[in-house]
Amino acid sequence: MYNPNLPLVYHPNYSFSFDPKHRFVVSKFARLKQYLATKGVLKDNLYQGQIGHYSDLELVHCEQYVRDLYHNQLCDKAMRRIGLPWSEQLMARTFTAPLGTYLTAQLALQHGVACHLAGGTHHAHFDFGSGYCMVNDLAYTATRLINERKVHNVLVFDCDVHQGDGTAAMLAHHPFVFTCSIHCEKNFPFRKQSSDLDIGLPVGTNDNTYLSVVESTLIDLIEQLNPDLVLYDAGVDVWQEDTLGKLDISWQGLEKRDHTVLSICNRKGVPVATVIGGGYDKDHERLAKRHAIVVEQAAKL
Repeated sequence: MYNPNLPLVYHPNYSFSFDPKHRFVVSKFARLKQYLATKGVLKDNLYQGQIGHYSDLELVHCEQYVRDLYHNQLCDKAMRRIGLPWSEQLMARTFTAPLGTYLTAQLALQHGVACHLAGGTHHAHFDFGSGYCMVNDLAYTATRLINERKVHNVLVFDCDVHQGDGTAAMLAHHPFVFTCSIHCEKNFPFRKQSSDLDIGLPVGTNDNTYLSVVESTLIDLIEQLNPDLVLYDAGVDVWQEDTLGKLDISWQGLEKRDHTVLSICNRKGVPVATVIGGGYDKDHERLAKRHAIVVEQAAKL
């Protein structure tokens, strides 16, 4: 039985016409929304964030960078580092999604848990994009909430298979945001940044080891930090068949991970906002179902 009141956040501009053979699956956001509707998780609990503008992201990003990005004035090298072809539709979703994560966090503070059907662009740095990430929704959301005094401190708990290097670098000197990244050590990015806590796992790490690390780490951090909010990056590229992952986590392991994280936050009374993070698969429907795991687990709380 699913919780019919679980807040879900989405915007129609998240998916648009895009090369279906590209490694980054733009259709996954719309597919995720549709799948959740067919499963009965999405009913009258959908919230729509505001349309974003590059000026919104000047809160945490270099003003020149976001303006040049928006107006297609970045050099070819900078765009190659991002790995996505510029388009007006891409810019619309790029600057809207961080506001969706921000809305998700606000809803989590009200309801205890909320899920964004996008987000987790943790490779975006202050003045450049990387790894399919152009602006950093996690850094933006944490910073804005603290600046607005809606929270005192935030824990960014990143379980994507790739280190959250952009988030780590952008929030390195923020006294009220703690960044934790649990990732595959020998994987992108090959030049790591320093999170407040980094746990780099060996290639081929299996369910038992992985789940033990996730559980013990989160419990310890909540006890030490007593955060007002957890921003949980539930990247599904840790799955054993992901085309860009190098860990050996089963589908059931993904379910247990998300259940563990959400249950710990619920038990400790800490609001948690989820973002979907990374996931790579030539089977686009299967990818949407993977990203749905965290939402389904949240709806079962």
